[in-house]
Amino acid sequence: MSTTFFLVRHAVKEKIIGDAKLTPQGKLQAQLTATYFCKFPITVVITSPLLRARETAEYIALKTKTVLQEDIHLRERVNWGDLPGQTFEQFIEMWNRCTRDPDYVPDVGDSAKQAGERFSLALSTLAKNNPPDSNIVVVTHGGIITDFLVQAFPENKLDFWHQNFVAEQSDLIPECSITTVAYDNGHYKIKDFASVEHLQKEY
Repeated sequence: MSTTFFLVRHAVKEKIIGDAKLTPQGKLQAQLTATYFCKFPITVVITSPLLRARETAEYIALKTKTVLQEDIHLRERVNWGDLPGQTFEQFIEMWNRCTRDPDYVPDVGDSAKQAGERFSLALSTLAKNNPPDSNIVVVTHGGIITDFLVQAFPENKLDFWHQNFVAEQSDLIPECSITTVAYDNGHYKIKDFASVEHLQKEY
């Protein structure tokens, strides 16, 4: 019996430094995503503590009448604003270096490898602490979703879902997309990748 994880990137956020909240468009995306999850018996909704993720998760938990929990292990590898005085251009340069070199540890935050391993441990712990065949919604960030996938799967399996996955990973997870992953006794299987079909009716 496997656990199903729905990995949701947060909705569109304000383009500001620090802990940004959702835009009006993002709130609509979150509402559509919440409505989609009503078709499943959701066991629990887990969120990154960052505001954009938590706001998204709150819509889902409310609509599905599910308990909402927060887990710092779902936080992005690094957030713009974590390093005082860093410009957006400097943040992007640091981010891209982390993506190119998964072992590179930036001045603040985690390496891509560390973030992926942290995320994987969070998922396996959730599977252990919830009933078999649970459906768990994990609201988090695009970067750490791909950090996890790159660490958990060989490149040829990732290329099945998107050609040149590793090289193009930073552009592959749209806001409020859903990546569905099954977990069974230490093994992961991708069932769907970065789906946005639930958003198409309104966009």
